[in-house]
Amino acid sequence: MMGIVEILNSGFYSSIQDRGRLGYGEMGVPKSGAMDQSAYDFANLLLNNDEDCACLEWVFKPPVLRFSESTCITLTGAQTDFFLNGKKIENNRQIQVFENDVLKGDFCKNKKYGYVGIKKGFLSEVILGSRSFYKGITRSDRLAKGDEVSYEKWDGYEGHSAKVAIRESKYEPTIIKVYKGPEFDLLTEEQKDLLFTSKFTVSNVASRMAIQLSEVLPNSIPSMLTSPVLPGTVQLTPFGKLMVLMRDCQTTGGYPRVLQLGEASINNIAQKRTKEHFFFKEIEF
Repeated sequence: MMGIVEILNSGFYSSIQDRGRLGYGEMGVPKSGAMDQSAYDFANLLLNNDEDCACLEWVFKPPVLRFSESTCITLTGAQTDFFLNGKKIENNRQIQVFENDVLKGDFCKNKKYGYVGIKKGFLSEVILGSRSFYKGITRSDRLAKGDEVSYEKWDGYEGHSAKVAIRESKYEPTIIKVYKGPEFDLLTEEQKDLLFTSKFTVSNVASRMAIQLSEVLPNSIPSMLTSPVLPGTVQLTPFGKLMVLMRDCQTTGGYPRVLQLGEASINNIAQKRTKEHFFFKEIEF
């Protein structure tokens, strides 16, 4: 039997995301997928879901949801106070949900992207092998008030009381680990030194496509032909701005690719808010 999640309030830029679209880059289709893949994976792990089950992703303020049938959910990523029918519930554990239950959350306390996982995943439309929202591929790039998303009813909750604690201490939130990009060696020694000794700041120009950094790195690299890019590519614009490409980035670009972030670093920088600082640290092969 199918259930329906009704969006009573859309929050801010809420969408359905999974691991993204693979194999369509040559057609100009972005990969998309959850911005913080680690938090997304954790939601599915807590529910014993398949690793590609779709979750609901929200930014800063979660949506208000009403469930038509029983199921089990979990809340990961950005931490906030969540309430089920007005009663406070915990993050990072299984939560039993019954018919007509309403989930509501406050503005997040830390980070930026949060996730609502559901048993067996949200069943939005599959397009090009993914349920991830992306404007031009799916009907919309975000959920709106009144939207409905299907899920499979589930009554198998066994009353687990365990809660998983994430050891934030093992992470280095002020360090973004990177590899040298294809055009890194075109930089001067002074520019290279600045990349790895300067403190960088997340600007207010940030989206699922890219995060622009506030600082300017003088750019002496000449124009180049359009070349492949992917999530985590750091481009240097002619005006000296550094752009960190994110999950919805284009598949090609004409700016020098001076650095490349790995998956863990993409997750890290995705969760940073405006005016947060960090340093780049090179990963040696």
